Amino acid sequence: MDAESLELPRLPARSPDAHKGDAGRVAVFGGRCGEAWMPGAPALVARGAFRAGAGLVRICAPSPVLPGAVQIEPSATGVPLPTDGTGSLIPHETAELFDEIVETCDAIAVGPGLGTDIGAIALCLRAVQQEHAPVIVDADAINCLALVPELHRDFRARAVLTPHPGEFSRLASALRLGVKPEDGASRSEAAERLAQRLGCVVVLKGLGTVVSDGVRTWVCDRGHPCLATAGTGDVLTGLIAALAGQYLQPPPMPGLPEHIRAKMPADPLRPLDLFDVARLGVQAHAVAGELWADRSGVESGLLARELADLLPEALGGLRDHAE
Repeated sequence: MDAESLELPRLPARSPDAHKGDAGRVAVFGGRCGEAWMPGAPALVARGAFRAGAGLVRICAPSPVLPGAVQIEPSATGVPLPTDGTGSLIPHETAELFDEIVETCDAIAVGPGLGTDIGAIALCLRAVQQEHAPVIVDADAINCLALVPELHRDFRARAVLTPHPGEFSRLASALRLGVKPEDGASRSEAAERLAQRLGCVVVLKGLGTVVSDGVRTWVCDRGHPCLATAGTGDVLTGLIAALAGQYLQPPPMPGLPEHIRAKMPADPLRPLDLFDVARLGVQAHAVAGELWADRSGVESGLLARELADLLPEALGGLRDHAE
């Protein structure tokens, strides 16, 4: 579909009687220990989710890393992921804990700072095999999935993948797609091919971020070079997860005939599909970068947490009216 014909939808206003339990519950799986600890990555995802309106955010990180992550973002609660003596995730215990957590979530974010050990691979595969909650797959989670043979056979989740070109190339190569995202002329085709292969939404990051569900493709024409700094991708992951947790249409009831499903009224507070959730997240992220650059008067020096703090204003311009 021609990207020029795809207008952005509007975000609905929040219900006046909303409380934190029904304003989007997000679980963030990330952070690693061992040689390089990365508590900041899941913390920035959590901050992005909160600034995008999520009511509750849990950071699920390796037990040695978790205290630092929650200290960085104290509004989040923490769930320690089991690790062995080397700091690696214990695969079967992590999978069992994941299954418990996902049942109480409206959206999942997995990957930032996670690493690619065997426990991380098992966790990421579990995330895309489940069908309960939409999952935003970023960073190391994409690298982990590139190591899973015949991934397309196990991929069942309602998912948004948010690769930069390097991560995209690793996954596309593993799936034998034969596409290169570095060429500006072929970025849309590359995103479409990956989305079709896995049945997901792909957000191919970079200048002119491409969003595709394999049928519809949209290219963002907003943004600023200041976004080229560590942590801004983590903020985007949290932002999309929060929007999915608040506004994504529920999945169709299993076994419900299509003619009955078509007559069911839409939920006005959850009017969006996953493609639109991803587009709105990308747009708000880009606008927040522009706001920072305009107010600072410089082209670089943005901190990811500053970007997250501008998301409420950026999202405000995408709403029907103020909350």
